Amino acid sequence: MKEGKAKVFIAMGGNFLSATPDTTYTAEALQKCKLTVQVSTKLNRSHLITGEEAIILPCLARSDKDSVNGEDQFVTTENSMGVIQMSKGSLKPISDDLLSEPVIVCKLAMATFGNKSKVRWNEYVSHYDVIRDDIEKVIPGFESYNKRVRKLGGFYLPNSARDKKFDTFNGKANFTVTTLEKQNLLDGVLMMMTIRSHDQFNTTIYGLNDRYRGITNERRVIFMNRKDIISRNLKSGDVVDIYNHYNNVERIARKFIIVEFSIPEQCTATYFPETNVLVPIDSVAAKSNTPTSKMIKITLRKHIN
Repeated sequence: MKEGKAKVFIAMGGNFLSATPDTTYTAEALQKCKLTVQVSTKLNRSHLITGEEAIILPCLARSDKDSVNGEDQFVTTENSMGVIQMSKGSLKPISDDLLSEPVIVCKLAMATFGNKSKVRWNEYVSHYDVIRDDIEKVIPGFESYNKRVRKLGGFYLPNSARDKKFDTFNGKANFTVTTLEKQNLLDGVLMMMTIRSHDQFNTTIYGLNDRYRGITNERRVIFMNRKDIISRNLKSGDVVDIYNHYNNVERIARKFIIVEFSIPEQCTATYFPETNVLVPIDSVAAKSNTPTSKMIKITLRKHIN
């Protein structure tokens, strides 16, 4: 969203604002839009930061029963193991007026493009099988999509390592060696990476406990090496503000509790998305263009009430 360019912004589900890097920068960009539209199953912070005009379109959750033309529909999802499986709701929707995400998208497209689009939006609305038929035509690994996804457990996507088939010049897995650039940190500077807790999926927080790291009822914590804590005249349990000054822009995440942890010196860890505000929008990986959320230079100051 470049300044003066974005007129309309549409977000499909999720907490877009909290999920993005450089949260304050993103918020300012959203507020410059003429219109912001959120398609959502529940309220979140993104709904509070809007353009000149804002629309929230409530939609069916995946746990809700979704019926089109009297026939129950289902969508498909990919799990962490690369398995495509059916997701079919069974709960009665809170309102008969709620539409599903696929139907909302199709209706928006039909209203926007009319008869000028080559995409079969009107057929997609009538039955989700039609959507999957077209996915099958363009994405490898989705052959007989509608038939296979109806089987118990779904089906695996192609996996080169599992199938021992590699699309390379010699048909084998090829490895590369990357020389890591040494990071020379100035005095007082630490390296921070963002992580996720056990009770979390993307930006959805199911609980405040993290059994992986022994944290209970809290998320605004910063994991630090004991020596780094002592060298700053701090102690475990102290509350600090975290600063990033990439490209001379001050970014602040306030009120984080220090947790002594088995982590290398000069390295720290915090939870995502609580410290996304510290991740610079213009600090990205060279090839993937993804935010450098695992390598953020920070300084600490004890929080003053």
